[in-house]
Order: sequence, then structure tokens, then C-alpha cells
Amino acid sequence: MKQVTSATRTRPLPPLTPSTWHTPAADMAIGLLLLVAISAASCWMLALPTRHLAETTALYAVLAALVLRKLPRTHPGPGVGSANRVTLTRSTFVLPVVALSLQSGPLSERGYWWILVLSAVAIALDGIDGRVARRTRTESPFGARFDMELDALLLLALSALAWQSGKMGPWVLLIGGLRYAFWLAGVLWQPLREPLFPSFRRKTVCVVQGVSLIVCLAPITFPTLAAGIAAGALFLLVYSFAVDTWRLLTPFHRSGPRGAVPE
Repeated sequence: MKQVTSATRTRPLPPLTPSTWHTPAADMAIGLLLLVAISAASCWMLALPTRHLAETTALYAVLAALVLRKLPRTHPGPGVGSANRVTLTRSTFVLPVVALSLQSGPLSERGYWWILVLSAVAIALDGIDGRVARRTRTESPFGARFDMELDALLLLALSALAWQSGKMGPWVLLIGGLRYAFWLAGVLWQPLREPLFPSFRRKTVCVVQGVSLIVCLAPITFPTLAAGIAAGALFLLVYSFAVDTWRLLTPFHRSGPRGAVPE
């Protein structure tokens, strides 16, 4: 019988390098820890049942599965990339707001202040991920789409919360619903699926929607003022979508840059 030496019995473990931890799955795990911390803070501050934590975790699981599935294999790393990591961090502030919008009835005054804080952080981070992408030269259609869908989800949740607050009627849901109506129109009508050129006007209007809804939800904003602010924001949003629709249906503007993603 051959003698087994210690060299053959024990093999040294491969050294841990930054690439060992910087994987898409690792980024998702870190994001989950942050999400759980924020959701736990929501439960503690607002006396919410543990169901809120389960709801935010389920929402994050869906988001993580979609990101891991859609992330291109050739995407510049490490992990999901620096800019997408900022967007993923932003999602941990957005998803608790989405979960709170699923609650039946209006929230307490403390609840609306908490939503204001979470949404303000999410909107502030929205201006960072694009800057990081440009600085690191990691801009991609996937990153733009990830950022856009998160913006749309936040606006949908905030508009639902604005309606539930009782300060305005169901018409405010148009602020969050127009993006999805535009997408559905694109499914039914091919010209509306064409890419759009990047637009400062489009980005500005998106930020205005988020800030306006946050102001409307603030407990110190009385209903008449809140309704006026939301109506003005909706007018700007309808105008922005009208401009984009006209450009997509006009032959001269129909073709956007290859690889661009509608915002």
C-alpha cells in the first residue's frame, strides 16, 4: 500500500482575492443585508408587523433574479459593476416604499415622514449612478434600463401613496402609470418601441415627478396645495411623453442611437 504523505492529504486553499467576493451574487447578498436593515428600521419606527419585512424581501428576491438573469455576461465587472452597484443600493430604499404602498389605508404622520426620507435618499442616489458609469466608462443599455425601471417603480409607489393619503383623487396614479401605459403602447405598436436619444428634459421631468410627490406626501403640505403640485407635475409628464411620442412617430426622429434604451 502506498504511503499517503501530508502533502497529498492536504491541499492549500486558493487565496482569497477581491474577485472572490466581487461577484454578482455577492453584490446581491450585500444588498439584501442592507434591505433587511432598512426594513427592520421601518418595522421598528412604524410598529409594522413582520409581514413588511417578508414583503420587502420577496420584492428584492424578484429584483435580484431579474438582474442576475438579464445581466450580460460581457458586462464590465467586478460583480454587477460600480454604477449598477449604486443602483442596487438605491433599490434597497425604493422597495420598502413599494411595500408601504401595498398597505391598506393611509399611514401615520411618522410613516409619511419616513417615506419622505427613504424616497429622498433614493432620488439623491439616482444622480450618482449615472455619474459613476460615465467616470468608470461602464455605461451600458442594461444599466440604463435598470435605472429607468427603478425610477418608474418608485413613481408608481409614490403616486399610490399620494392617492391613499386622501389629499387627491385617483388621477394622481397617472404619474406612476404613464410609463407602463407607454410601454404597453409600444408592445402593441412597433414605432413606439424604437430607442430614444438621451434627453436632459426627460431626466429632469422624472426628477420633478419624484420631488413633487414627496412634497405632496409631507404631512405639512395641505391637500389643496398637494393637489396643485401633483397636477403641475402630471402636466409636465404628459408634455414629456407627448414630445417623445411625436419624435418616435416622425420619420426624421424615429431612429435613435444603436443600443440606446428609452427612458
